[in-house]
Amino acid sequence: MSHPCLRRRTVPLALGATAVLLFATACSDGDEEPASTAPSVTMENFAFSPANPEVRPGEKITVVNEDSSAHTVTAAKGDAFDTGNIAGGDSGSFTAPSQAGRYAFVCTLHPNMTGTLIVR
Repeated sequence: MSHPCLRRRTVPLALGATAVLLFATACSDGDEEPASTAPSVTMENFAFSPANPEVRPGEKITVVNEDSSAHTVTAAKGDAFDTGNIAGGDSGSFTAPSQAGRYAFVCTLHPNMTGTLIVR
């Protein structure tokens, strides 16, 4: 059996801890974003994954080529971004445009590989 003094101290401490947790939850605005890793695009089986990555303006995007053939990630219009050739098994990167928008991209070596970079 527990000692009455110990019970008298434990109950208020437990209630206090619960109140702190409830207060912290109630004060949260729900806008916290989980810690994120740098965005990446994988090229595998002659396809981009994800095909429509979402990034922030000016964010660096890592590109990983899991195929044996070289690929590129190149803006379909203009010169907003271009990784150049990334050999099979290698990786590269590019910087997202500073303006929000949707930017179609293509592998210039395999035009059937397409996607859209969504900058928000």
